[in-house]
Amino acid sequence: MSSDLESSPEIQDIRKRVEDFITEFIYPNEKALSRGGDEAWSVEQSLEQAEAWYLMQSIQQKAKERGLWALGLPKEIGGGGLGFMPYVFVNEIVGRSEYAIVGLGTHSAQDATMLNLYGSPEQKKRWLLPLVNGDVYPCFSMTEPEVSGADPTGLRTRAVQDGDEWVINGHKWFISGANRASFATVMTVTDPDAPPYERFSMIVVPTDTPGFEIVRVVPVMGEIAGGHCEVRYNDVRVPLTNLLGPRGQAFKIAQKRLGPGRIYHCMRWLGQAQRAFELMCERAISRHAFGGPLADKQTIQNWIADSAAEIQAARLLTLDAARKIDRGDEARVEISLIKFWGAKVLHDVIDRAIQVHGALGVSGDTPLERMYRHARFARIYDGPDEVHRMVVSRRILREFKEGRKFDFARGVASRKFKQEL
Repeated sequence: MSSDLESSPEIQDIRKRVEDFITEFIYPNEKALSRGGDEAWSVEQSLEQAEAWYLMQSIQQKAKERGLWALGLPKEIGGGGLGFMPYVFVNEIVGRSEYAIVGLGTHSAQDATMLNLYGSPEQKKRWLLPLVNGDVYPCFSMTEPEVSGADPTGLRTRAVQDGDEWVINGHKWFISGANRASFATVMTVTDPDAPPYERFSMIVVPTDTPGFEIVRVVPVMGEIAGGHCEVRYNDVRVPLTNLLGPRGQAFKIAQKRLGPGRIYHCMRWLGQAQRAFELMCERAISRHAFGGPLADKQTIQNWIADSAAEIQAARLLTLDAARKIDRGDEARVEISLIKFWGAKVLHDVIDRAIQVHGALGVSGDTPLERMYRHARFARIYDGPDEVHRMVVSRRILREFKEGRKFDFARGVASRKFKQEL
C-alpha cells in the first residue's frame, strides 16, 4: 500500500468531484430534505414529505449521471468500482452531510456487501441489483429491546425449520429504515444447542411477508431521516433458500459488514467534524465582541488548536486501521480505538463550534444543532464506547500477561520480553 495514496491523482480527483457535488446539490437542499421527516424517502406520505422524496430522487439521478453513484461497490453489480482504500477517503467527504450518504448511494454499501459476498445467484438477482441501483432499500434486523446490544450472543429471535420454510418469531428494535425497506436481513437463532457464536444465522425476509409487523417508529433524539423502527416477527414464513450464507455463520457474515463499516463511519465522522471546524473558524473571524473578532480571544484560539490536533489524531488512527484491514488484518484493537476516540472527537469539535456561534449555534439556521444531536449516537451504535475500551485494554493486557509487548507500530504483539525493573 503506497504511503502517498491519499495524494494520488485518482483520489484527489474523486474527492473533488464528490465535494463539488455535495456543494452544488446537497448543502442547498438540506433544509428541504429535513422537512421530509422520518419517511423522507418513501412515496406514500404527505405532500411535504413527497416533495422531499422526489427531491432526493432527482439528486440520486444526478449522482448516477456524474458517475458518483455507489462508488464503493463493484462495477459488475452496478457500483463505481472503487477499491477499499480509495473509498475510505471518499467517505470523509460524503460524511459532511447525512443526506449525501443517501444521495450518493453510500447507504447501501454494507448490506450490498453482505449480499454480494454470501448471497445465492437468486438472492442477488432479486435483491442485490435493485438495492445497488437505489430501487429498493434494505434494513439490518439485529438489535432487540430485551437484550443488551453489546452482547449479541443473547439475541432471542428464533427461526425454526418447518418443511421447506423458516418460521421466524421475535422482537427487534432500532431497525433503521425498516419503514421504507423492501427486505430485512434478520440475525436469528437457528441452532440453539450449538456453541454461542454458531447458534445464529442470517435470513432475508421481504418486508411484505405476512407477520412482519412494524410496531412503531421509535422516537429518537435528532434523527430526521432514519426511521428507527420497532419490529415484531409473528410466525413469519420464508423459504429455506432465503438463508444468507452458511447456516450458523451470522457472526462471520456480520463482521464482514461491521469491520469495514466502522472505518467508513469514522471517516464520515471526520467529515462532520471538519465541517464543524470550518464553521467555527469562519465564525471566529467574522464575529466581533468586546472590541475585536472572536479569533483574537485566547479561549477561542485554544478550542481551534485542540480541535485541529484531535481531528488529525483521529484521522491518522482511522487511516492506520484502514490500511491494516486492506492488508487482510482484522485490526480489532485499531477499530475499537477509532470507534471510541472518533466519537469523542466528533462530539467535542461540534460542541466547541456551537459555543463559538453562541445562540445561533443551537438554532436551525446552521447545521450544527442537527449535527450535535446526531453526534450523540456515535457513542452507542456499532458497539458502545465502554465495550470498545474494554476490547482494547483486554487485548493489550493479555499480551503482557503472556510475556509480550504490544507493538504500537505494528498493532500486534512483539517478541517475548522480560521487563527490567
